Amino acid sequence: MILVDWQIRDRIARGFIGIDPFDEKLVQPNSLDIRLGDHFVWYRPGEEAIDPYDAASIRADVEERRSESIVIPPGKFLLAETLETISLPDNIVASIEGKSSIARLGIALHQTGGWIDAGFRGTITLEISNANQRPVRLYAGMPIGQLVFYTTERAERPYFSKGDAKYLDQRQATLSRYNENPRSNAP
Repeated sequence: MILVDWQIRDRIARGFIGIDPFDEKLVQPNSLDIRLGDHFVWYRPGEEAIDPYDAASIRADVEERRSESIVIPPGKFLLAETLETISLPDNIVASIEGKSSIARLGIALHQTGGWIDAGFRGTITLEISNANQRPVRLYAGMPIGQLVFYTTERAERPYFSKGDAKYLDQRQATLSRYNENPRSNAP
């Protein structure tokens, strides 16, 4: 079941869903608007392949900065953080969706990382790209997306209790930690 406005406010007020900072004006009929933080990370252009199993290649040729705004050129990909830190209990999951007004500027909010597991805590790393033919400026603090909350059965092993929860308690735009996965020997 998708939570509606009064249920979202209720779950936050009773401490089941943690949103910090919380602004009640951001509650929508079926979602909660989330805002863009001020930490941005991107890869410099280059020819060297990024190997998902090699931490050094994931971290090589990366730029990052904190800024009140950022201009995203056409075709550019970057990671950004949400202003809000969230925490979910063991029976609520969330998905992050872009706001249509931002999408109409050519901005995609996530590539595939739009699912937030029951038990997650931290800021959300956004995977932003610009499909427009023109640069687009984004501002820290602007509503950039929305969280849709779903109630589920209680998870047996929520994200906060997994020993391999790579992004638990992240507090800024976070590069891939795929290299922490065991490497498969499949062809």
